[in-house]
Amino acid sequence: MIRVEELETMDRAALVAVWSEVFQSPVPKGMSQNFLRRFLAFEVQARQMGGLPKHVLVRLNARSGEAKRKATTPGLKPGGRLLREWNGVTHVVDVTEEGFVWNGKTWRSLSVIAREITGAHWSGPRFFGLTGKGRS
Repeated sequence: MIRVEELETMDRAALVAVWSEVFQSPVPKGMSQNFLRRFLAFEVQARQMGGLPKHVLVRLNARSGEAKRKATTPGLKPGGRLLREWNGVTHVVDVTEEGFVWNGKTWRSLSVIAREITGAHWSGPRFFGLTGKGRS
C-alpha cells in the first residue's frame, strides 16, 4: 500500500493510477489534482489506521438512509403527471424513470424546473403542491 507522503510528489497520471488501484474504479470526472491528492491521502490514512470508528459508520449510514428517504417525493411514480399554472401558463411535468420531463427536456429535480418557471428559488415539491405548505 502506498504511503501518504508519497502522494505529495505525484503528478496527475500517478494519482489516477493510485486511485484505480485503491478504489477499483475510474476517477470521477472533473476532480482536480489537488482534491484527488487530498481524497487519496484521507483514504490511504483511513485504511492504514483501520478506517472510521464503527459508531461513526453507523451514524453515516443512518443519515444516508434519511437523505434517500427525504430526496424522494412521496406519491410520484413513473407515468405520473404534475400540472401547475403560473402567470397564466399551464406547465405540465411528466414523471419518468430518469427524472421529470418538462418542455421536452428531462430534469433531475422538480426544484430546478420550478426555478426555470418562476425565476426564483422554490422547493419543487412545494411549488407543484406536493407538500402541505404552499397549497392553495
